[in-house]
Amino acid sequence: MALISKKKLHYSIRQPLRDYLQHYDRETELPVSYRDLRQMSGSFPLFDRQGHDTLWETVSYEPQALRELSVGLTQVYAQLKTGSDLSFTEHLLADRIDYCRFGNSNPFRVRVVNLLNDNHDYFYVKQADASRVYGLELEHLLSPNRLSYLVSGDTLVEEHIAGIPGDDFIRTRLPQQHFNQVRIAKEFVKFNERCFARLLGDMRSYNYVIVVTPDFEDDQYRVRAIDFDQQSYEGRKTMYLPQYFKDNLPVIEMCSKFLKPETIRQYQTEERVLMMRRVRLERYRLKALMDCMRHDELAPTAKVDQLKAELNQHHQTTIFNRCDSMGDVVRLNLMLMLSPPK
Repeated sequence: MALISKKKLHYSIRQPLRDYLQHYDRETELPVSYRDLRQMSGSFPLFDRQGHDTLWETVSYEPQALRELSVGLTQVYAQLKTGSDLSFTEHLLADRIDYCRFGNSNPFRVRVVNLLNDNHDYFYVKQADASRVYGLELEHLLSPNRLSYLVSGDTLVEEHIAGIPGDDFIRTRLPQQHFNQVRIAKEFVKFNERCFARLLGDMRSYNYVIVVTPDFEDDQYRVRAIDFDQQSYEGRKTMYLPQYFKDNLPVIEMCSKFLKPETIRQYQTEERVLMMRRVRLERYRLKALMDCMRHDELAPTAKVDQLKAELNQHHQTTIFNRCDSMGDVVRLNLMLMLSPPK
C-alpha cells in the first residue's frame, strides 16, 4: 500500500508561473490574505451532525478584526465567482471561518451566506504553493472538471468542490449496495487513469469526492479530486495510483468483482482519448504551463530520480533518464500515456 512518510516541502511561486497566472486571469489583488486570517484570537472543535470530530476548528477574532474580515471575505467570494462585479456583496455575509491543522496546506474554510434566502456556500483560503497551483491548473485543463481559483501574492483562494467525501461514501454508501456499483467502479478506473497520467498523488479517500447526478434511468457518478497538494512530488509510482491506497480497498474490490480485465482496459482507453482531446483543445495554454513547470523545482532530486527509474520500468523504456526536472517527468509521462497505441 502507498504511504507518505514525511510532510511535503513548500515551494514558492516563481516569476514565470506568476506571469502565466496573470496572463490567464488567475492572479489578482485580494482584500484578505492568508496571513490576515492567521490572526485569530481563539478556536473550538467543529463536530458533524453525528457528533464526530471533523478535524476542523471554528476560529474567532477580535470584534473590529472580524468586521473587517467579513467585508473583505465577501468581496473575495465575489471576485472568485463573478470577477470584478462586487454589486451583490451587500446581501452576503461571511458568518463562519474554520481552520484545519491537518495536512500540508492548513487551510481556512469560509462560509458565505446569502441573507436574502439563507443559502450558503464555501470557499478556501490557503498558502499559495507552486505544487498546488500546478495541480489545480492541470485539473482544469485535463479533467472533465473546470476549476475556479485565484492567487494573490502568497495567498491561494479555491472554490468549494461539492460532493460526498470519498471516505464517507465508502463507509456509509458502499455497504448499502442499492446503487449502480458498476458505474462507481467504472468512474474509479477513469479517475485512477487521470491521476496517473498527470501524476497527481495522495488520492486517499478523504482527498476526493463522489459527485452523484440523477439521470432518467439511474444515477451517474463522477470522482473528483479536491486536494492538489501532492502534484508530482513523491518518488514512488504507486503514490500516483489511487488503487494502491488502503483507504480505497473496498472500491478496488468492487472493481475486481464487477469489471473484467478487458472492460477495465476499455475504460482506461476511453479516458486517455478524452484527455488527449482536451490536450488538443488547450495545447497552447498547456504548453505555456509545461514550460513553466519544466524549469521549476517541485521535488527533491532524490524523488525525481526515483520516479524516473520507476516510470522507466513501468513504460519499459529508458527515455525518462533524459528528464532534468519533475516538470519534464510530468510532460513525458503525459506524452506516453496519451499517445495512440502502436
